[in-house]
Amino acid sequence: MNAADIWLMILGVALVSLAPRIIPVILFSRCKMPPWLEKWLSFVAPAVLGALTAVSILAPAGIIDLGRDNLYIWAFIPTLAAGLILKSIFLTLLVGILSMAVLFHFMG
Repeated sequence: MNAADIWLMILGVALVSLAPRIIPVILFSRCKMPPWLEKWLSFVAPAVLGALTAVSILAPAGIIDLGRDNLYIWAFIPTLAAGLILKSIFLTLLVGILSMAVLFHFMG
């Protein structure tokens, strides 16, 4: 494979990756959506983030692990509590990172 082929491949992958993001913005940026649709779409991002988080916590190795040795569940508990109590993304992330660090240091 020569340099031109590599550059064509990089440009092709970039185009295929960006097209699904840019085309809807171009098509719908000037359209006014009905309020019910805007409300429904506002739940998509949190739902996707929640699903990705749940998979990362409950199946860190690709298999659901609800056992006591799953450190991700143990780190999630204080992180969730911090998020609910403190209402600060920075402090919640800090609690999560520190929880993982402590758990991996002493139990991992």
